[in-house]
Amino acid sequence: VSTGRDHSGNYMANTGIVIRPHYSSISPPASPVAQDEPFSTYFEEKVPIPESPNQVFSFRKLWAFTGPGFLMSIAYLDPGNIESDLQSGAKAGFKLLWVLLLATIIGLLLQRLAARLGVVTGMHLAEVCNRQYPTVPRIILWLMVELAIIGSDMQEVIGCAIALNLLSVGRIPLWAGVLITITDTFVFLFLDKYGLRKLEAFFGFLITVMAISFGYEYVLVKPDQGELLKGMFVPYCAGCGPVQLEQAVGIVGAVIMPHNIYLHSALVKSREVDRKNKKEVKEANKYFFIESSIALFVSFLINVFVVAVFAQAFYNKSNMEVNAECNATGSPHTDLFPLNNGTLEVDIYKGGVVLGCFFGPAALYIWAIGILAAGQSSTMTGTYSGQFVMEGFLNLRWSRFARVLLTRSIAITPTLLVAIFQDVQHLTGMNDFLNPILQKLPFALIPILTFTSLTSIMNDFANGLMWKISGGIVILVVCAINMYFVVVYVTSLNSVLLYVLSSLLSIAYLCFVGYLAWHCLIALGVSCLDFCSRVRNRPAVLIEEQSEYDS
Repeated sequence: VSTGRDHSGNYMANTGIVIRPHYSSISPPASPVAQDEPFSTYFEEKVPIPESPNQVFSFRKLWAFTGPGFLMSIAYLDPGNIESDLQSGAKAGFKLLWVLLLATIIGLLLQRLAARLGVVTGMHLAEVCNRQYPTVPRIILWLMVELAIIGSDMQEVIGCAIALNLLSVGRIPLWAGVLITITDTFVFLFLDKYGLRKLEAFFGFLITVMAISFGYEYVLVKPDQGELLKGMFVPYCAGCGPVQLEQAVGIVGAVIMPHNIYLHSALVKSREVDRKNKKEVKEANKYFFIESSIALFVSFLINVFVVAVFAQAFYNKSNMEVNAECNATGSPHTDLFPLNNGTLEVDIYKGGVVLGCFFGPAALYIWAIGILAAGQSSTMTGTYSGQFVMEGFLNLRWSRFARVLLTRSIAITPTLLVAIFQDVQHLTGMNDFLNPILQKLPFALIPILTFTSLTSIMNDFANGLMWKISGGIVILVVCAINMYFVVVYVTSLNSVLLYVLSSLLSIAYLCFVGYLAWHCLIALGVSCLDFCSRVRNRPAVLIEEQSEYDS
């Protein structure tokens, strides 16, 4: 990955390959499958971009680029995020809104890197990892990302099942809700056969349903706007303890999802961009960033709705208070809240129940509709992530149906087992178990910073010094938070055997993160670490053809 310059100013890898400072096409390695055969998951058609000569900004162009960012933003609205939001409100009031804002801004900066990689190289992150890392690290990386996708998908599908259970007043059990979600996901995933824009419009509709549902709850509860703004813009948490600290860490872990980096880098390939033309690439990067900013702003507002509702209505509420209110309104779920003065603990199921007890049945059903939209949309984008990750890392050349079937089966099998053997009222423990599984952020953040910092891959669009420094700091902080979350969970196991097993896994985990960080530091310019000839002699990209910029 180390590069130098020859006397003519051309970039030159230590392998002797000359990489000229003009835009180059990065082609995949030769495959026994004919290269001219079409192969795609999401972009069987590409959206054309209208011409707008001599215009600095065009709404028509922005509309043409609109789509991938909103699909990406759904990962910021999945049931895991909604549960993190409501628990944040119930445990800390408005005090952690600034953490949510900061996590969303960090997420936007990371999504910018993912989109740029896809636009500039024409490959998504999994494909680049396939070409850059040796076989063993590549397989380990794939397994880690796949594990994160499975954990996330379990939360999303269970979220749908819980919503169906609430809407049917308990008539649809958890396992049946999982089967319904599996079935309708298969149906919706093939909507792009009727046009890519129609599929994106369907996702836009689901986001609108979430905004209306959770916005209704927000208007109904009437949160204190002064406290809300103070919590959002004053980075301080008065009177907070370990519970609030753990919740703050959970917010970051819920918002920034590793598979979403892989997803966004692939979705941007759905637009017609001439990658040989530097002007078009630069323009695509600009519009994708604007679109992502708008999409994440919408997702942030929806998350704020949820935090504010539970902060205003249920912060510092005791189980006894909630039990009394539910009993007074004749709720059949009164037994969910024990008769003690312990602080109320909620999840997405109990959250709907308490809303129904305090604000009427309409609040419960509208909440369930919002959760259903969140779960349905996120399980669909999760399936796309699984396909991109699997086909990129393993270079699969299967039919589309086979890929969808495999990726759904891998994620759904453990979910169905949980749904059969677990009661809908006692799923908090499952989320506590899944959260450490989802803490795989280094396996997306480190590779994306590594590859977008390499001139041999990104050419003129490689990260500048400020982006390298700020990106490195952000990833260091996020990974540290990630490690803290894992340590907190491990120390709560209360078993010597589990301690030993967790310690061994943690050592292996840290060693692999160290390996990825080593490559990343070399890409960031720390050349003194490039002491292994294997790294120096490994070509940064396999270039089969090069093209000059359009004049």
